[in-house]
Amino acid sequence: MAKKLSTFIIQMAVFLFSLAGICDHALTASGSETKEGVAKMLIQSSAFKEGGMIPKKHTCDSEDVSPALSWSATPAGTMCLVLICDDPDAPVGTWVHWVLFGLKPNVSELPEGVPKTGDVLGGAKQGRNDFGNLGYGGPCPPPGKPHRYFFKLYAVDIEPQLKIGATKADVMKAIQGHILAEAQLMGRYGR
Repeated sequence: MAKKLSTFIIQMAVFLFSLAGICDHALTASGSETKEGVAKMLIQSSAFKEGGMIPKKHTCDSEDVSPALSWSATPAGTMCLVLICDDPDAPVGTWVHWVLFGLKPNVSELPEGVPKTGDVLGGAKQGRNDFGNLGYGGPCPPPGKPHRYFFKLYAVDIEPQLKIGATKADVMKAIQGHILAEAQLMGRYGR
């Protein structure tokens, strides 16, 4: 009886460790693993819906102004918010369209047409996009199949000590291990 009980305990321990490994892998694979666990933020735009077409106004074919964005459910402990917009379908690899960091945690929206200057919105800073400019650079794909543009919002428990003009790589390195929650909105644009 003692031997059966011992075997049962060992099997349960192996099962629980395996289950913990599966859960850890699932969190990592989804890209939603956070410092404190998974928190669900939501981001949306009044200009387009998830998976919808981004209006021409927000592209290099017209006014090239950033779309209005809003979000909810910023978790407790957030020191600042970071916004990255990129296009993984670009012919040269992922193309960065917008880097914005240091948004105050009480900010829950961005107006349309955020100025393309270094300091914006009461202390937030804009980084350099892959066009070589500060601020938002809208979709500008080559002719063909529409590209996907991901607006990714991160709630972090630090304020990155970076200067105006920092790149996406600089920002992502600075916030690594400090992401409390994230959300994304994907829009499409093609010519």
